[in-house]
Amino acid sequence: MKINSPIFVVNAAKQVRLGLVLAMAVIFQHLNATAAQAPVDLGTAGNFVILAKSGISTVPTSAVTGDIGVSPIDSTAITGFSLNLTAGSAFATSAQITGKVYAPGYASPTPANLTTAVGDMETAYTDAAGRSLPDFTELGAGEIGGLTLVPGLYKWGTDVLISTDVTLNGGPNDVWIFQIAGKITQASSTQVHLTGGALAANVFWQAFGDVTLGSTAHFEGIIMAQTSISLGTGASIKGRLLAQTAVTLKANTVTAPSAINNPFTLVSAATATGLFTKAAGQSVDLKTKTISVPKLGNMRFYRVIADTALTITRITISGGNVVITYN
Repeated sequence: MKINSPIFVVNAAKQVRLGLVLAMAVIFQHLNATAAQAPVDLGTAGNFVILAKSGISTVPTSAVTGDIGVSPIDSTAITGFSLNLTAGSAFATSAQITGKVYAPGYASPTPANLTTAVGDMETAYTDAAGRSLPDFTELGAGEIGGLTLVPGLYKWGTDVLISTDVTLNGGPNDVWIFQIAGKITQASSTQVHLTGGALAANVFWQAFGDVTLGSTAHFEGIIMAQTSISLGTGASIKGRLLAQTAVTLKANTVTAPSAINNPFTLVSAATATGLFTKAAGQSVDLKTKTISVPKLGNMRFYRVIADTALTITRITISGGNVVITYN
């Protein structure tokens, strides 16, 4: 159920105050015991379902939904896809890919875009690896098969094994980040399940070592590997494969995750008792935990509608925008 916040007002003198209850914060019920993690910002790497620095190969026939790309290696490192490239084109196509294929040798702006995407992939990896204050450390001594995992930050100094099915249970705005110093190995015919409305786009697997999914296994989430990602015959994933070396497929199904819905809606009115409508031009930055909207008129009243835990910690005006910081 959506919950309305108390009203807060911004006036022409660039002063911000909370009302009507004169609260310094808006607090909604939170069912999780741990502090929520912000999603990892993938930047333009999030435009790719597969992105690798040294190659992408497949043993046909795979079914990939989403764009793929390599850089700095060139298109000769994309093998098994029978690429079709029109002379002078910025992308190639393949019968195995519902999407586009990008490589540095293709027409502008592809080379520059790939350089940016690979940089964003590396930045996202560093972000995920650098999150502090884990909620769970060395859970199961690295064996997570058979467990049900709540949202949070998980950290292992070892390999992680998925020997039997594992379940991630939470809502559509919940985030899981797995920091893994070693490898990820998923056994054949096992599955990663998402329940309670959890989204693959909010699940981040950061691994320093190789990531291997067994034959006919099913995986969910964004894999960010310092080295390689390999899928066994018939394995599938709903997520992204972001490798700082190579990605190897064998008759696999790879599907980009569904887009994340905006978890908050900001509504505004000219008077406290007026008709509140969706504030035009609003944007939510999940990484910095801010909601921004252009400031309109001499005075404006705002409310936040949310179905997740939310504490408003600060309201400021910056560059003509009202900026609401939450926790």
